[in-house]
Amino acid sequence: MSVLESQRVRDLLDRAGLGGLPPRTLSAVLGLAAVVMVFALWRFWPSAPAPEVPYDEMPPVERAAESASEGDAVSAEVVVHVAGAVMRPGVYRLDAGSRVDDAVRVAGGGVGAADLDSLNLARILTDGEQVYVLTVEEAAAGVAPPSGPPGKGGSSGLPRTVNINTASIDELDTLPGVGPSTARKIVDDREANGPFRTPEDLMRVPGIGEKKFESLREYVVCG
Repeated sequence: MSVLESQRVRDLLDRAGLGGLPPRTLSAVLGLAAVVMVFALWRFWPSAPAPEVPYDEMPPVERAAESASEGDAVSAEVVVHVAGAVMRPGVYRLDAGSRVDDAVRVAGGGVGAADLDSLNLARILTDGEQVYVLTVEEAAAGVAPPSGPPGKGGSSGLPRTVNINTASIDELDTLPGVGPSTARKIVDDREANGPFRTPEDLMRVPGIGEKKFESLREYVVCG
């Protein structure tokens, strides 16, 4: 310590009334003061603020669920071609799970000559299929719509020939005008009364009258 610094220390001690203390006591006081200063600096010295972290109010699970639902919304649709006896034939996008009836309605509905009974209006649409509405004259003449696997797109949904003695409920459900309930009745009838001998025997099933049978005649066989 320089002479000037020593003189400043003595002046400070004199002002504090400590100038007359013995050297040993003075050293202890100065040491204690140094400890107090170090503690004060450590305790009260301002620290750097904690980094700000963006707060996301949505929990991760909900956020993932929302992302999934957004992705589903993009793909939750089917594209179908509605053709034949409708007001506005064309390609339409509908919500997944829509029925043939929805496709016909979005195309403006059937024209006056449309034979809507030739379609299973309750059938759920599949992506890429064609819904073809026959006219009454076409249906009466036995005109078949564009062919394609039943319910797999590329056709109106009318099936190829179905064996009513061996077909499952799902296969019977592809027949025009036959829904799951009627398909179940057909299976229950043949189990209770034996095989159908002729296609006309279908009319013994509750819910299948002459008119509905005529729309089924060319699509069913017994043997």
